[in-house]
Amino acid sequence: MIREEKFLISHAPYAVDLDSLKVEGFQRGDGAERFRCEITATWFRRKDGVVRSHLGLLWNYQSVRPADAEAFLRAHADGRYGGDCLGRWDGESFWGNVSLLEQMKQMDILIPMLEDYPDAPRGFDGWWTFKGNA
Repeated sequence: MIREEKFLISHAPYAVDLDSLKVEGFQRGDGAERFRCEITATWFRRKDGVVRSHLGLLWNYQSVRPADAEAFLRAHADGRYGGDCLGRWDGESFWGNVSLLEQMKQMDILIPMLEDYPDAPRGFDGWWTFKGNA
């Protein structure tokens, strides 16, 4: 991923909580060490002319333990699956398969995020993208 200063919805950017990086090491069957890494992310997407705010995870497997969140993001090169959405808000309804308590926590991020479009939510570093200026 690369970091862009300007928000371009066509680049499918993500804002991330740099303090939320989780790294879990394990050994593959061939003995090679791998690391499953995930970070909390938010993003906007437009569908049928409606902008929606999303909250979820960006994750992948890496062969080198990332030193920090930025190292993880810069090594995360495969964006074909995008983020794993845990909750989505379109200004009228919430989508997500979470408990009511978790839904309320997510709405504390998603509602102001959509109101402040296209700004990244407070506490999140934006904008990271797989597309860049290619």
